[in-house]
Amino acid sequence: MSKILVSFFSASGVTKEVANKIAEYTGGDLFEIEPVNKYTNEDLDWTNQESRSSVEMNDPSSRPEVKNKISNLNDYDTVLIGFPVWWDLAPTIINTFIEENNLENKKIYIFATSGGSSVNNSFNRLKNTYSNLNFVSAKRFSTNVSENDVINFIM
Repeated sequence: MSKILVSFFSASGVTKEVANKIAEYTGGDLFEIEPVNKYTNEDLDWTNQESRSSVEMNDPSSRPEVKNKISNLNDYDTVLIGFPVWWDLAPTIINTFIEENNLENKKIYIFATSGGSSVNNSFNRLKNTYSNLNFVSAKRFSTNVSENDVINFIM
């Protein structure tokens, strides 16, 4: 059986809640992708073009610094990466995580949370940007994720 890492970035706690349930249902280990500088409500104000998240998402080269590192990535053959959808994409801290970790030869599944946006554009952008990696599939979850939803997604 494959060993699963459930990695996630959560700005407001919603993605963390989903990641906890996914880890519980899969027996996977949790890893939180934490920014060195946590996001404030002002940082997350998408209506303000000067907010931190707006500035980062408008700069394709933005790579917010990640606070913590994975020491045992070689132990996993399946990596789930979760995040809230921002501007129809993965937050740029996800690029930081991918670029700082060797995910080659891993099965990568993307899960996202969003009030209305699909995960498809995020998934396709990541697949195209990191074409050397094995992105298997993606799914958007709500906080009432069921075990059956998770099993159908990655099993």
